[in-house]
Amino acid sequence: MDATFWAFVSLVLFLALLVYLKIPGKIGSALDKRADTISKELDEARRLREEAQALLAEYQRKRREAEEEATAIVAEARLEAERLTTEANEALEEMIERRTKAAERKIEQAEGQAIAEVRARATDLAVAAAREILGKTVKGDLADGLLGKSIDEVKARLN
Repeated sequence: MDATFWAFVSLVLFLALLVYLKIPGKIGSALDKRADTISKELDEARRLREEAQALLAEYQRKRREAEEEATAIVAEARLEAERLTTEANEALEEMIERRTKAAERKIEQAEGQAIAEVRARATDLAVAAAREILGKTVKGDLADGLLGKSIDEVKARLN
């Protein structure tokens, strides 16, 4: 008997010992446990992936809503700014109009006052001229009477 035969016999005994100790069953159950673990991990990974996709969809929806809200806020702010600008322009125009009218009234008053002063000065000059002319041409009580009458007439016409 040669060495090959004994090697073959040792191999057969070794394999028989493995079968007797139920090593192939243990290896199979270990592989089954590993396959179950891998299957559970894959299921967990799928579940986590679905949760992540749901969260992503939720955040994208919230982002879109926030963008829409921001757009609405910007549009509302623009409208408010335009309204305020319009109101400010109207208020400015009203103020300018009021001040223009006030200035026109002051000018009219100044014109009226100037006309009154000119009339008063003209009256004074006319009275002085009449007094001088009458004083040179007419003497005495007659001059004073004519002068008083003339002054009264001039004052009556001016008023």
